[in-house]
Amino acid sequence: MEDKTIICKDCGQEFLFTIGEQEFFKEKGFENDPVRCPACRKARKAERMNDRR
Repeated sequence: MEDKTIICKDCGQEFLFTIGEQEFFKEKGFENDPVRCPACRKARKAERMNDRR
């Protein structure tokens, strides 16, 4: 396994998907690599939390 460089589907920026993150995703049972950078994932999560209120 090695670090992967991925392009965020929302902002278009490259981000690093580290070996540690890959292992965490695998432990959680996630089969796909992330498609959003950490900042966009955080923003999307905040949006979803606001929509629930």
